[in-house]
Amino acid sequence: MAETRFLPSESLDTFVKALRRDGRRVLAPTARDGRAELNPVEAAAEIDLEGLQTALSAKETVFPKVERILEYSLSGGGVDLRDVAPKAEPTVLLGVRPCDAAGFGALDAVFNWDTRDRFFNARREALAIVAVACTRADDACFCTSVGGGPGSTAGSDILLTPVQGGFLAELVTEKGAALAALCPDAFRPDPGLEKKVADLPMAFDHAALTASLQGRFEDPLWERQSLRCLGCGACAFVCPSCVCFDLVEEADAREGRRLRTWDTCGTALFTLHASGHNPRESQAQRWRQRVYHKFSYYPERYGRLGCVGCGKCTRACPVDMDLQEHLLEAAQA
Repeated sequence: MAETRFLPSESLDTFVKALRRDGRRVLAPTARDGRAELNPVEAAAEIDLEGLQTALSAKETVFPKVERILEYSLSGGGVDLRDVAPKAEPTVLLGVRPCDAAGFGALDAVFNWDTRDRFFNARREALAIVAVACTRADDACFCTSVGGGPGSTAGSDILLTPVQGGFLAELVTEKGAALAALCPDAFRPDPGLEKKVADLPMAFDHAALTASLQGRFEDPLWERQSLRCLGCGACAFVCPSCVCFDLVEEADAREGRRLRTWDTCGTALFTLHASGHNPRESQAQRWRQRVYHKFSYYPERYGRLGCVGCGKCTRACPVDMDLQEHLLEAAQA
């Protein structure tokens, strides 16, 4: 639908309070402890839109670190299984960047691939995304190299682009239009102001990278690139599109529960068999798996990339592994 309106800076608070009156939780970047993270807000004054992006991704709103998916109890020689209802609080993400918004598409591809995941979909249906276009970028950003951009609307219900006196508000979806309708006086007619977003040249061609990977599975570059990797998993846990999880049982003699928890293919335990065999026994193999998963296996299975070019992994890495730098090398024939 993509209708454009103008949201004056002073009306942002009106918008936030209208969302709260409508019974929605509003999560937005707030500056605490020297960095911006998503936290519940009640007013626009609490929101930090000056930073580049949050260190952590927004995926936890639909894919929690830990969630209970099944309960059971044992009695009289029988087992009583009980389904757990998804907890899906109406939520608005306000102020995330286009790369974070695009990450939800990568999650959706997995959680609705062969079976529709009711936990994920309940939260996704209850979520609305009001992203803010990027007017600047740092050296870790490479969204334009993976099909995105500082002003991309992919994944957003409303995209706000900063302009003089406020924001141009693109109402991308019907869900976004419904949010704007909660305070129609705040969203004014488009004054025709020019949009200016960050200038971020492409660093590599992602199609060329995917093609190059077809013949590089045994390439020594994976060993060379992984020499610094600690296998700590920080990259996966901040990533908007990483979806690996484990199923864990917590139980005693009377009752138990099954939990879904975040996991990552970057650790040695991820593929360790009960026999002691590990099909990815070296860190080089695990690093290769991360790259192939996002840039070869994802396109093959889902028709899209498993990376949004946000650079969160590079910023979070304790040994300064630069994903963009490594991908650029892998893309070269």
